[in-house]
Amino acid sequence: MLGAILRRAAAGGALIACTAFAAPVLAHERVTDDGAISDTWAAMAHHQHDGQEGHIAPVDDLPSFLSYTAGGFRVELADGPGRVADVSAKGWYAYLTSFDEPVCSTGGVYVVDLRTKQRVARIPSHTDTFAGEGSQVITLDTPYFKGDVLLYNNETCGDQGVGGVTIVDVRDPRRPKKLVEGFGDFTNKGRSQRKANQIHSAFGWQDAATGRAYAILVDDMEATDVDIIDITNPSRPTFVSETDWSAKTMANEFPGGPHNQTPFLHDMVVKRIAGHYVGLLSYWDGGYLKLNLDNPASPTYIDDSAYDRFDLFQPLFSPEGNGHQSEFTRDNAYTIATDEDFDATRLVATAGVGAGEFEFTGTQGSDTPKIDADTSLAGPTKGVGLACDAGSVPAPGSPGVVAVIERGVCDFTVKVGTVESAGYVGAIVFNRTGDGGCEALVNMSVSGGIPAMFVARRDGFRILGQDLAGYVCSVDGTGTPGPAAGTAGLPVNVRATFDGWGYIHLFAASNMNRLDSFAIPESQDPSKAEGFGDLSVHEVATDPERDVAYISYYAGGLRVLSYRGGNLRQIGAFVDEGGNNFWGVEWHRTPDGQRWVLASDRDYGLYAFKLRAP
Repeated sequence: MLGAILRRAAAGGALIACTAFAAPVLAHERVTDDGAISDTWAAMAHHQHDGQEGHIAPVDDLPSFLSYTAGGFRVELADGPGRVADVSAKGWYAYLTSFDEPVCSTGGVYVVDLRTKQRVARIPSHTDTFAGEGSQVITLDTPYFKGDVLLYNNETCGDQGVGGVTIVDVRDPRRPKKLVEGFGDFTNKGRSQRKANQIHSAFGWQDAATGRAYAILVDDMEATDVDIIDITNPSRPTFVSETDWSAKTMANEFPGGPHNQTPFLHDMVVKRIAGHYVGLLSYWDGGYLKLNLDNPASPTYIDDSAYDRFDLFQPLFSPEGNGHQSEFTRDNAYTIATDEDFDATRLVATAGVGAGEFEFTGTQGSDTPKIDADTSLAGPTKGVGLACDAGSVPAPGSPGVVAVIERGVCDFTVKVGTVESAGYVGAIVFNRTGDGGCEALVNMSVSGGIPAMFVARRDGFRILGQDLAGYVCSVDGTGTPGPAAGTAGLPVNVRATFDGWGYIHLFAASNMNRLDSFAIPESQDPSKAEGFGDLSVHEVATDPERDVAYISYYAGGLRVLSYRGGNLRQIGAFVDEGGNNFWGVEWHRTPDGQRWVLASDRDYGLYAFKLRAP
């Protein structure tokens, strides 16, 4: 047997072991000026197709109505691990975005003919630009354009990169024509700029009543991150509105909120329900949000979900959050949502001794020695200020001292390198004022030869022995100044403990109350925290004809879930020989009536699973 499938029902909160089926044998990254990233994309592991190591065992136990071996196929597209990103489809063609690995300059979109099973075109991204999540083909029927257009996002990886959305005429998919490249929000915090803000995803629709067409964009560069544009004339889009729903989503969370306390828009869909256009937005640590988009110039709040106080499968911890992507079910009775979490461990730390000891937590640097089950960081601490130049950093004074650094002015790699050169054995960076939340945690894109972690500003002060009675911190950049360089701090002991990978939720669409949750057992197994690929969920596609959802689960393969009766139940799974690294998933019907589940493998290309009609 494959083992017990884990699910967590809302009623009573009991952890239930459900007998599974018999088993045969098989980013996104939002980077600030100092290297903070708002998700854990940098932690992803690729190379899932190298022999029999580095992934879970192969499985081919799909339900009777879905098959890979009987009628399915795959198309190799990748020219290196991590190259392929999302998948969408229209008519006879599938469109797969091309990420920034291994070489940024080769980003873009692959076009695959599902009849010939061959790549027939490639749409290149702009220089220093790549595409990732949220590619979509929609049919427009406006006075300006009739036919299919492809929308895809632009994320930058160099000085010449562009942001915004690119819109492509794909009426002839073999000869795609760009209509506009890099359109979006050309302001950042009220200041005009030459290039649109980088976006992480895009979703388009046409209003049946007015005939006008719109696209909603994820703005990576500012807090007002829900951008809506008018694409009625796709060659000349116009900006409609921008809004920020972070405070609204966090107001529905428990005090303190999920682990990292970073609400921002990550992905979204728009669906016409009972005559209204409803946006379902994935708002990371704010959970999942519904908006009325009947008037895109002025979206209005409907409802949002809330996280439980304790993690559903690792109840010793607060929930990770990470509301990544969600979809309505075919009858609109439910929404199915995926919480993405690439780090299967969490830092647990203490500072001080005896009665004065307290706990704190944080995030690890992306490319620094890891604190893990076998490695901890312990010792006395000393404040070193901003640590942007060697002359400002006091000497440790004794062996084994950990530097406590204030965020700001220079990037994280500079800070860590400076204290490493000065002889410190580790680095703890605490947040600055402003930046949408002094106590929020960020993931540091940082290189260095010593362990490095990021903590909330309040915890940085406490580690340095500061009295918090008069402590003030504000998002407008005002507040209590950071402790002076040379301040002696409390001893710390930082260690890592397993807290599981990301998993899936089922919500009642009427009120966004959680009904059930699901995780594959491998994702909650401490022995699989390393060496088996990323065992986090990524995306969901709901079947318009069955009470079934298809899940791309990275190295966990493709999972098929039933949600009938308000319960999530696994009814099938697929992991190829040599492993998978599934990112995107899409239900699709070709013009001849055949039905497919299309999945994009980060390291290989397109997998097509054949569906039998209901």
